[in-house]
Amino acid sequence: MSLPSILQGRLSIPVIGSPLFIVSVPELVIAQCKAGIVGSFPALNARPKELLEEWIVQIKTELEAYQKANPDKKVAPFAVNQIVHASNDRLEHDVAMCVKHKVPIMITSLRPPAEVVSAAHSYGGIVLHDVINERHARKAAEQGVDGLILVCAGAGGHAGTQSPFALVSEVKQWFNGAIILSGAIANGASILSTQALGADLAYMGTRFIATHEANAQPAYKQMLVDTAASDIVYSSLFTGVHGNYLGPSIVNAGLDPKNLPEGDKTTMSFGSGGSAKNKVWRDIWGAGQGVGSIHEIASVAEVVAKLTREYHAAMQDLGKRYYA
Repeated sequence: MSLPSILQGRLSIPVIGSPLFIVSVPELVIAQCKAGIVGSFPALNARPKELLEEWIVQIKTELEAYQKANPDKKVAPFAVNQIVHASNDRLEHDVAMCVKHKVPIMITSLRPPAEVVSAAHSYGGIVLHDVINERHARKAAEQGVDGLILVCAGAGGHAGTQSPFALVSEVKQWFNGAIILSGAIANGASILSTQALGADLAYMGTRFIATHEANAQPAYKQMLVDTAASDIVYSSLFTGVHGNYLGPSIVNAGLDPKNLPEGDKTTMSFGSGGSAKNKVWRDIWGAGQGVGSIHEIASVAEVVAKLTREYHAAMQDLGKRYYA
């Protein structure tokens, strides 16, 4: 195991709740951390940019108070997601706020994050970078990231196409940092499976959209309950980069999921005037292929408790099979 020290002994199950555009807000992050999994949110969810500092202070204050009142509980650290892209005119400001308040974990996306790594390491924080293939993984590792998030086939949002069996195996041959695995992970058995493959942590997003604390439309949450893997559509139309979306939400937007044109990667835009105005994420909803394991809308605490039961049951079942 290559689990960073900042996470050791602080997790109830080996899970990071992934940052979800629009959906992840302090209420969700705090609930996840209290339940013993890493909670995270995109810095760009806090609009205007001045709101970011308020969110970080709120999360830190509430988690510190909860830990003090419950010293025997495992309270996980939180993470802020930074989009390292030329169009993100907030990056310098947002990273500075994370440095000021010593955010434990920064999750980076897109370009290899040399400046973010330097900033986080200046106060003892860590950086986890998401990638979809080994080439991107090597570039991020060269920048000194502490962990790699392997976004494999079936993950929600901007997912890759590689099998986790292939990508984890390749990356583990040369990378000594933490490996976090994403891709259709929605129950306790799949969390255990990530460890069996050699990853340190599971990266889960879609399952936590269908929670009371998530900032998602009720119809979005219900659609997650009502759909299965066959309803997921992989398309580049909406952002210029391939991602997984709920087919029924595409139909509701007046489009044919089976006849979508290719998107233009040059239209990607992040920052103060960027993607918040686009219909994707707000009206066309991202989701991973693990939706078939979602059967109810519940609180984060209830979801994590269920995942924990499933995780330990899967471990016991595996042990029985092994020793049978």
